[in-house]
Order: sequence, then C-alpha cells, then structure tokens
Amino acid sequence: MQTHFTPAQLQDPGTARANQILRSCVHCGFCTATCPTYQILGDELDSPRGRIYLIKDMLEQGRPADAQTVKHVDRCLSCLSCMTTCPSGVHYMHLVDHARAHIEKTYKRPLMDRLLRATLARIIPYPTRFRLALFAARLARPFRGLVPDARLRAMLDMAPARLPPVSRNDDPQTFAPQGAQRKRIALMTGCAQKALNTDINDATIRVLTRLGCEVVIAEGQGCCGALTHHMGKADLAHSHAKSQIKAFAAAYRQGALDAIVINTSGCGTTVKDYGHMFRNDPEIARDAALVASLARDVSEVLTDLAPKGQSTEPLRVAYHSACSLQHGQRIKTLPSDLLRKAGFTVLTPENPHLCCGSAGTYNLLQPGLSAELKHRKVATLHALEPQIIAAGNLGCMMQIGSGTRIPIVHTVELIDWANGGPRPKALAEST
Repeated sequence: MQTHFTPAQLQDPGTARANQILRSCVHCGFCTATCPTYQILGDELDSPRGRIYLIKDMLEQGRPADAQTVKHVDRCLSCLSCMTTCPSGVHYMHLVDHARAHIEKTYKRPLMDRLLRATLARIIPYPTRFRLALFAARLARPFRGLVPDARLRAMLDMAPARLPPVSRNDDPQTFAPQGAQRKRIALMTGCAQKALNTDINDATIRVLTRLGCEVVIAEGQGCCGALTHHMGKADLAHSHAKSQIKAFAAAYRQGALDAIVINTSGCGTTVKDYGHMFRNDPEIARDAALVASLARDVSEVLTDLAPKGQSTEPLRVAYHSACSLQHGQRIKTLPSDLLRKAGFTVLTPENPHLCCGSAGTYNLLQPGLSAELKHRKVATLHALEPQIIAAGNLGCMMQIGSGTRIPIVHTVELIDWANGGPRPKALAEST
C-alpha cells in the first residue's frame, strides 16, 4: 500500500511504525474471510482492510478522528485473526493500537461513552474496587429493566452469582518446589482474575510446584495494562505496565527466572509485546525487553515440564482456543495436546478461529455484537455435546459461561487435577 506521510510526521515513532505496517498491506482482502465483525455485519469498513483504509486516511491527514472512523475502529475486537490469515505479515495489532491512542487524544466521545470508559479503566484493573463494583451490580440487578443503556445492562449481567473468597496465594511470597527444583518461575497473578476466579492461580501454583518449580509471587505486581491499552488510554496503560515490569525485573535480580508464567492469555499477548511498547523509553526499555522475553503462557511451561498424570475421569472436553492465545501468541495446539496426554477426549468446535466476543471490555462496550458472537460460539460448542469446556483465558470463560450450563474451567485446572490436584470446583458444582 502506498503511503504519503511527511518527513515531519515520520519523526513520531508511532506514526513511523504505522507507515511500515501500512506499506506491507497488499489489499488482498484475505482478512475479511476470518474477521468476526465482517462475518456479522458484511460491511467492508468493519473488516481489517476497511479499518486500515480509515486509519491510513486519518493518520496521513494528521487530523482528529471523526465519528465514522471511531465507530468502525471501536467495533474491532482486536482478536487478531486477521494477523493469522494475512499472507503479507501485516502487524494489525500495532496499527490498531496506535489508532486507538490517536482517537483517545483527538476525539471527544459523547458524555456517556466517556463516563463508561473512565469507570471501566478505574475499576477493573484494581481487584478490591472490582469486587465492590461486582457486589453493587448484583444488588442492582433486580432493577435491570429500568436501565436504559444496553452497556449498563451488560455491566449488571457481568456480575457472577457469587464471588470467590480472596486467595492469600496471590500475596507476595515464594512457593517451594516438591522434590528437586527444575525451574524458578514468577507467576503473574493478574487483576480481574483475582476478583472473579481465584481457582486458576491456585491450580497453577499447585501443578507447577508439584512438577518441580519454585513459584515466586512478585511484590508490586498488578494489572499488566492490557485493558486500558486496548481502550487507547496509553498513559494509564503504560503506567500499569511499568509497575509490572519493575516488579518482575526486581524478582529476576533476586534470582534468575526461567519464565514469567501467565495464565490469562489476553494479558500474555500484551506482556510479550512490552519490548515493542517501551522500545523508545531509555529508562525502562531494557527491563521491558527482559520481561517480554521471559513471558510464557502456562501451556508453554507445562509442555516443557511434560506432566505424566492421567485423569481418572476421561471426560469429553470441548477446547475453546482464545484469540489472544491462538492469534496473538500463535499458540495453537499446546493446550489441547496437554489435555489429550492427560487422558481427556478433546473436541474442537467448528470455526475455532472466530472470537467468542469477550475481548477485554468489548462485551461491555459493544454488547450487541458481543452477544451475537457469544451465541455463535456457544452453539458450536454445544454441537460437540461435551461434558466440560476448557479455555485458557478468563474473559472467554466468563463470556461463554454466561451462555451455557456446561461447566467451563481453565485448562490448567484440568492438568492440575490429572496430576494429583483437586477436582475443579466448577465440575463439583455441576453434579
């Protein structure tokens, strides 16, 4: 694709990177075939190629974002299916993230939009605030019919029937390995996950220590910045990310780490991109690159450790591959391979490359499109007649779980169970 940025515009690192990405696009349109929003809406502007044209025009003209550009960029899930499909290697993720930051700086959204986005950005990354908000949402749910805005209703619907107790395993500490030490790893405990589902981190700690890992819960860690980064709130996202980088770099200096394990794939995609995010920041670039190089999805580390345990109940498991894992991190088969080796019958749904509609805050900010994607995903999973659904990302678990009565658990919970851990609570509650 031909571009016409001025030399002055190209002095900005973000614009220079956008120029590189735009020039790699050859207009082929392969991306439209795997774009979830294009599948639903059939509008070229709701495909990656259409959004690329909108972003190119906006950036080249050096103008503030307009309502049309914002509408179609907001509809993008950042599922990155287009990056898996693209034969030219167009790095759409960096392009759309830069566009969102430009929108945030130059476009004044309607008041309700601004309030909703600010509320989400100031609540979800903080577990205590998030717990209180979820409790308040449960109290307000009986009055759902009086709420005029679909996005506010989606926020009320998000609140689970009950919240798990706070897990002290998330406090800064070190868990000793069982038997001879094979690896020293740090576990990223996340933010929303600590409020919504404490079983995932607990299972991760159990199985890793059982397989010979010393597990470090680094002091000072919190939100990785993914949620606010994808909302275009670059300053807030970078603040979260810097805190995360400093926490894990400090843990590394206390004793070399073999990996930083991440069990929420949406976070993992962002952390693995820290090196790029801070490439021009001399204060933190080196530590950012270090943390990014150590970041591993839990399925990658478990594959290296090669657990030998076998499930006593060879259940039929429908595996949902999170977009952030299969497209963002290009990890496609490791989780299902681990489940098969653990004795489960693994089932793959139709169109596994398509998003479930969770996508961070997308299910709250675009509830109509999100609900349609959820309906389609749940239908393909139900068609398999599984006994359980497994996924590697909390957002997907919450999204799919709200549309089915089939129990849904994190992949690591099943691997932990097969290797001597407790039966997942979601299974016990469904029987």
